[in-house]
Amino acid sequence: METKERPVSKFTSRLSYTFGAFGNDVFYAALSSYLIMFITSHLFNTGDKATNNRLISYVTLIIMILRIVELLIDPFIGNAIDRTKTRWGHFRPWVVVGGTISSVALLILFTNMGGLNKSNPWLYLFIFAVLYITMDIFYSFKDIGFWSMLPALSFDSREREKIATLARIGSTIGGSLVGVVVMPLVLFFSLQSNGGTGDDRGWFWFAFIVCATAFLSALAVGFGTREVENDLRKNEEDTAGIGAVLKMLVKNDQLLWVAIAYLFYGIGVNLVNALELYYFTYIMGFSKGFSILSFINMSVGLFSVAFFPFLAKKFSRKPLFIGCLTMMLIGLAVFSVAGSNLALVLFAAELFFIPQPVVFLIVLMIITDSVEYGQWKLGHRDESLALSVRPLVDKFGGAISNGVVGQIAVLAGMTTGATASSITASDQFIFKIMMFAIPAVMMLIGMFIFAKKITLTEERHAQIVAELEKTWGDQFSSESSEAGVLIKDDELTAMVPVAGKVVALNDVSDPTFASGKMGAGVAIVPNDGKVYAPFDGVVKTVFVTRHAIGLVSDNGIPALIHVGIGTVKMKGTGFVTYVNEGQHVTKGEQIMEFWDPAIKKAGLDDTVMFTFANSDLLEKFDVEVKPGAKVSHTDVAVKIEK
Repeated sequence: METKERPVSKFTSRLSYTFGAFGNDVFYAALSSYLIMFITSHLFNTGDKATNNRLISYVTLIIMILRIVELLIDPFIGNAIDRTKTRWGHFRPWVVVGGTISSVALLILFTNMGGLNKSNPWLYLFIFAVLYITMDIFYSFKDIGFWSMLPALSFDSREREKIATLARIGSTIGGSLVGVVVMPLVLFFSLQSNGGTGDDRGWFWFAFIVCATAFLSALAVGFGTREVENDLRKNEEDTAGIGAVLKMLVKNDQLLWVAIAYLFYGIGVNLVNALELYYFTYIMGFSKGFSILSFINMSVGLFSVAFFPFLAKKFSRKPLFIGCLTMMLIGLAVFSVAGSNLALVLFAAELFFIPQPVVFLIVLMIITDSVEYGQWKLGHRDESLALSVRPLVDKFGGAISNGVVGQIAVLAGMTTGATASSITASDQFIFKIMMFAIPAVMMLIGMFIFAKKITLTEERHAQIVAELEKTWGDQFSSESSEAGVLIKDDELTAMVPVAGKVVALNDVSDPTFASGKMGAGVAIVPNDGKVYAPFDGVVKTVFVTRHAIGLVSDNGIPALIHVGIGTVKMKGTGFVTYVNEGQHVTKGEQIMEFWDPAIKKAGLDDTVMFTFANSDLLEKFDVEVKPGAKVSHTDVAVKIEK
């Protein structure tokens, strides 16, 4: 049931959440990329360059250290959000409170705090550190709360997909748009252009617009969405911490190696991306050119993500990953000799940028597949822990990048008062080594690790999932401690899950099912792709490839609905599930849909198997449909008595 607040329409909820994603990434882009530019180019102007450089180094090191410390706090933030109980829900209060406090704190960080940076630099550094960690923690409350609330907005999988898609579009546009407008806004509000870097006033008003957008978008989420309350959302376990993640990494070698490879890659990419504005400002002397690049990136990024499914069909992940990094390295090489030629710089930058969304998706797919790999290898499933690895690696790489960028600015003379004309040939050489050579080495290390250590291919993953399918019923075996709890003295009438023609289970071409290893049941050659719940119960398992669903009836009898033979190889293509693990379903409710022509096009058998894992424990198991009979989902398939 929903909260007692006034309900909102789906349109309002979608629009509010999309605007929330937009504002969230506008804020993050300003925090992660442009705060450093403000600090290095405008914050410290004591009149002594050595003192300025020393203070810049201190501030950027403070940022790096605090961002790493915040990684240790993140799990506790997630746990606090899970434990929050208010009339407004778990998440929305943190989105609003976190969005408000972090916006105010970031705006103050884009100032000199009333001249305190000059009158008392050490006090300024202390206040800066306090403000920064406060801002970072409350932004994390907002960020974690915002993305975690998606499942709470609806229990309808189709509605979730629509909301998630719109939110991803909003976040992509928000993060990219900041790069388009940053220098035009800074220069518009500045009283002095200072060689294209603007002044304190321009940077403050840029920050004001960013923080106002983030604040308003947080309010939109708070007032424009509603959390659906249900017993399924109750969580009795604490969120896992960094220690649990590290322990799991040591045991899951494929997850470990992809994390290490991605870390080296991420540090290199973050360095280049963070230094691009410096290149346009101090090497080319054309800071507005960065807006052109950001606009192109925003457009190309959406295309690159949309093109990924096509690439994934044509190439396996390892050669695709290596090909993407090779293209990026060529881009760096061209970039390093492009000088002030805008057309060549943009061409090189796009060679470097276009593969980035594809690499992100490749890594995400391998991390996702490592969940089943770990389950197969270790005997237990660590889904939330595995999926938390990528954000942790991203944040760590970003923290290192923030700390290093400030030091690079100092080494290359790109600090307060510097312009393109004041940068010497020696400064340019140092800068280019840091922007191009070091990232190239980091990316090559990542490529080497990926090529040598990642063995979890798509084919291997399909084999693992197929093996895991065979063990699905083990949790309900007579030796299992769950068996006595789950199986109750009761009867069950199970309906046919899909319309079609009945065949004997022992006649299907899959020996695992035909032998009875998966339990007794029926098989149906389908005449449409709609799959229905055969009884009232709870969704126990939704297989990652979406071709099979495990259910447990309300009186504790487990069953498996498996669509097709060998369909695990399709990796979810042509399958849509409408339920989630832990969700209660009612008899006759549609839980899955598959596109039968896709199965046949792949040369696979589309027979649907409906089996009961612990049928040997049942006193009575009567199949009510005969081979050759035509049935629909309203016909009785099996009658069971324990």
